[in-house]
Amino acid sequence: MMTENHIDRISIQVGLSGYSFKVESGSGTECSGWMGADTIFASPYLQHRYGVVNMSVFTPKCALVPSRFHCPEQSRKLLSDVVCLDKADRVDYVPVPHFDSVLVYSDSIGGTLSSVLSEMLIPADGKKVHPLPELYFMLDCVSGISDYNKIVASYADGYLYLVVAQGKTLLLCNAFEAVDFTTAQYYIFMVMKKLQLNPEMSAIYFRTPLDEHQEMSLYHYFRNVERI
Repeated sequence: MMTENHIDRISIQVGLSGYSFKVESGSGTECSGWMGADTIFASPYLQHRYGVVNMSVFTPKCALVPSRFHCPEQSRKLLSDVVCLDKADRVDYVPVPHFDSVLVYSDSIGGTLSSVLSEMLIPADGKKVHPLPELYFMLDCVSGISDYNKIVASYADGYLYLVVAQGKTLLLCNAFEAVDFTTAQYYIFMVMKKLQLNPEMSAIYFRTPLDEHQEMSLYHYFRNVERI
């Protein structure tokens, strides 16, 4: 049984079909697979107070805008230029300073599950968790990858989320509608071809859980496949 003193950080991803998490503590790292909403009150990992809580929610309604072009009052218009917004969609933004950009997004995301988890997972400082888009955390991951070709992906709820950089240069940040994982792989390889990146010389980093079949399928093409 884990005790509160051993747990430092939890990163949790919330989608329409459930959630997954990664716990980092003094004794190591524990990653879950996809969990159903019916498990949240039974999981011992969700019953502790963590020093740091990061919550990402999957939403394709995002746009990365250079900081010099972003005006807070124009956030909704900027986002509506690239994605289809419903009238009820709320729009917010979050700075991405290491790419001198701002991620504009609809925060009408996650539904009841993200709200319940936000109430449950209170960090040690007592502040309520503010969910942010999955793409925000993917962009943040890039700076911690030492590879020259940095390829970070997530797949959930029928969408592939993909961030690609070379060195310190961001090449792509986008979401693709993909009804299944085979379609998601198609978009990955399409992007690799257009950006002239060789999968055999590159590793791909997934933030979402992969089953054995998905992982082995990627290993046929990439030098390495890692969960982060």
